[in-house]
Parts: sequence; C-alpha cells; structure tokens
Amino acid sequence: MAFSKWVFLILILHLFETILTISSSSLTAKELAESSVSYLSHAKTPEFMDWIVGVRRKIHEYPEIAYEEFETSKLIRAELDKMGIPYKHPFAGTGVVGYVGTGKAPFVGIRADMDALPMQEIVEWEHKSKIPGKMHACGHDGHVAMLLGAAKILNEYRDNIQGTVALLFQPAEEGGGGAKKMIEDGALENIVAIFALHVSIEIPVGSVASRPGLIRAGSGFFEAVISGRGGHAAIPHNTIDPILAASNAVVSLQHLVSREADPLDSQVVSVAKFQGGSAFNVIPDSVTIGGTFRALSNEKFMQLKQRIEEVIKGGAAVHRCSAKVDFLEDKKPFYPVTVNNEDLHEHFWKVAGDMIGVQNLEIMKPTMGAEDFAFFSEIIPGYNFFLGMKDETKGPLAANHNPSFTLNEDSLPYGAALQASLAMRYLLEFQPKSQLAEGKAHDEL
Repeated sequence: MAFSKWVFLILILHLFETILTISSSSLTAKELAESSVSYLSHAKTPEFMDWIVGVRRKIHEYPEIAYEEFETSKLIRAELDKMGIPYKHPFAGTGVVGYVGTGKAPFVGIRADMDALPMQEIVEWEHKSKIPGKMHACGHDGHVAMLLGAAKILNEYRDNIQGTVALLFQPAEEGGGGAKKMIEDGALENIVAIFALHVSIEIPVGSVASRPGLIRAGSGFFEAVISGRGGHAAIPHNTIDPILAASNAVVSLQHLVSREADPLDSQVVSVAKFQGGSAFNVIPDSVTIGGTFRALSNEKFMQLKQRIEEVIKGGAAVHRCSAKVDFLEDKKPFYPVTVNNEDLHEHFWKVAGDMIGVQNLEIMKPTMGAEDFAFFSEIIPGYNFFLGMKDETKGPLAANHNPSFTLNEDSLPYGAALQASLAMRYLLEFQPKSQLAEGKAHDEL
C-alpha cells in the first residue's frame, strides 16, 4: 500500500513537471517572433520615445564617474518605483538590481553600466553636461535608459514572464571593475545567464553585431617610476638621466608586440603617460610612464604583464637607473577576456533576427577593447553585443572616449526592445527542469 502511494506521488510530480515544460514552450515560433516585433513597435511609439529620450538626457546632463553614481542611482530607483518594480540597493556602493516577473526561478539578467568619464564635453547642445570635467562619452547614459526601457516593456508584459528578469545597473565599468564588486556583493544570486549591450558608431541604426566565443580582450594598466639623479642639462655626465632611460623603455615595450608576440595573436602595449621634468635645462630625478596592455587570452595577458615589468626594470638598470612598476590592481583591476556563450549566441541570433531581420545581423571580429562584463561571463553564461548608432544622413559620429562623442537617440528603442525580448524569450525557451521535481522549490525574492 505504501509502495502504491509513492508510485502515485512520483506520477503526480512527473505530470506537474511535464505541465511546466509544456507551458514554457507552448508558443509557436511564429508567435515568439511576433512578440519580439511587437516589443519594438511598442518602443517606437511617440509616448515611449519621449520618455526614454527624456531619461537619457537627464542622465547625460549630470554625469558621474566610477563609484560616484549617486544621483544616477537615485534616478534609476525613482523610475523603478514609478513602474512598481521591486529592487535591491546598494551593490558596489551605487548599484541597483531590479526584478520583474514571478520572483522565482529561473532568473536571467540584463546589465547596464552607469558611469561617465573624466573629460570636458565640447558638444554644444541643450542637454550638454552641467558638471565641469565630466561627460558621458561612451554611451552609458543610453545604456541605462535602454535598460529602464526594457524594464518598462517587461513590466507591461509581466504576466507572460515565466521566471524573473533581473535588471543590473552597475557602477564603475570604466576601469573600476564595478562588475567584480557587484558579484562580490551578491548581485548574481540565482541568475543563470546574463546579457549586455554597448552602442557602436560603426554599425547602422537598426542593426546589431556580435560573435560567439571570444569578443573582447583582457586589459590592464601599468605605471612605472624610473629614478636616476638629476642635475644641470649642460653637464649630463654628472647626472643619471631618467628621461633617457624612460624613452628607451617606451621603445623597448613596443618590441613586446612586434618581436615577441605571434603576428596572428593580437596584443597591445600602449604608453599613454610620460611625465618628467619642468625646465629646459634641468635633468629631473625621476620620470613616470604609464599605459595599458591587452591580449586576446588570459594566458598571453599574464605573460605580457611579466615582460612589461622585466623590460622596464631591466632597461632602467642598463641606464644606471632604478624602476618601480605598479599594475594598479587595487584601483583598476585587470579585466579578463570577454567570451560569449555559444548557446546564448544562437538565442541572440534568433531573437534579433526575428525583431530586425537577419540582414541586419553582423558577425564581427574580436576587438581589443575591454569590458568588465567579462567578470559576469566568467561565472555564468553571458552574452555581449553591439547596437548600431550610425546614420549616414546625420553625418559621422565621434568615437567613444572623445569629448565630441554624441549618442544617436534613434538607437534607444532598439536596445530597449531587444534586451526585453532576449530576456523574456530566454525564460520561455530555455526554461530549466522544474526545481520542484529536484526538491529545490523556494521563493528567491
């Protein structure tokens, strides 16, 4: 009798699991495609466009650099409050994670970075930065607006969400490793996959580009102080010239790529800082140089780091100088290479193709640009893609990290709708086996 009860219970659990599986895949491919198109149509309505453009411009007027995004965080929370979307705060100081859906597993994440850059905007327009020396010159204001836009769309279709979409608003992408600190603070709890976009001036509006596998380089920074003995420039034999030693170090560092790296294995060493001396006739006591280094594999990256230190110290010694090399890991943590999950690439290709047409999808080459999104994708399956902003009728756009950078706001509805659709359809099409059947049912929020 007891055995019959156990068999009956197992059959009921199996039936329940089957019902969950059927419900997660009950929509036809045509219906799924139509849902993606409807999201984009909704995002292009005048009312939605006025709202999302307004949000982006508010953020643009008051840019905040890494770990100082207090007002940006406040704006995000205010918008989520208006939508009735619950959230947790803070993560990494200013970060916010909102939740749309059932509040239960499975969880899928969408991420936007919030920080601006320490540069003076020179674009003259009504919504120019009001904070001297700070500017959104990489499109993060647009990223935040698009994620809030995705939240707005998802919230209006929340009855169709089979699981929970986590909205990650992250500080300090620009060298500060905000993603790493978000993870340390528990922002990825329960999340099984994550997506993120970045605007691009090289891709037309209405198009996207990405690739499976390796997409972005690992990166780090270095700073070296080369010390000698200063003195009068007219009697250099009585000095130990650190400028000469530093100059030779700059040239020698270029050989690490041109003569030590496989020509088919892209690496970069760029010296972007050289400070020494303040008078025409005085050789200084020391010179400071600094820059960045990048590679398309974590192994090659660490080899490059080792050789940078060896070249600078060894070269300084040849010129009778000493050198101290600092890789600044406490302030600017190394970013690992960014790798796109193969299964998520297939999902992205299908969803984006349904929404904007396969003719508007592009497989791109890996870039030497780095992204701290890599910290997320090291832990769970992640996918990073580029959203087009180019419009030939409006003229060329300045590159990222340029004081003349402008964001084409026509791209905003595409980013909002695509992120919403990627998350919604992930939960519908990649629904994992029922956690109840595995004895893991619980409320995650």
